[in-house]
Amino acid sequence: MMRFSCHRVSPGRGCGAALVTDQPISFLGNLDPESGRVVDPSHQLFGQSVAGRVLIFPEGKGSTVGSYVLYQLARAGLAPAAMINRRSEPIVAVGAIISNIPLVDRVSAEVLSVPSGTVVIVDADLETITIEVHE
Repeated sequence: MMRFSCHRVSPGRGCGAALVTDQPISFLGNLDPESGRVVDPSHQLFGQSVAGRVLIFPEGKGSTVGSYVLYQLARAGLAPAAMINRRSEPIVAVGAIISNIPLVDRVSAEVLSVPSGTVVIVDADLETITIEVHE
């Protein structure tokens, strides 16, 4: 296991398989709130579901309605288990807070580049990220 420090944006603890992209995400436009899948064919994560995953992406982009899309995902049981950003911006931060999704940022490049599928534990309250390493 490897442990990293981070900065808490939205409290809580979440664990799941990582879903990683180096592209920003617009929750309004990139994601379908009824399925939790990335529906933008030009996005690196096209066709994949964020539900129950630790979603790792550099930052959000787009409309303030994106905060509400995160809330819709949470209400439908399709939200990420946690989210990790290089630097969180207000749309993602507000969406995570109102949806009770743990969100952290200010992480090392190593965290941002873990392979998708790697088990990641985000403890925003303790400001730690634990990555399970299998050799």
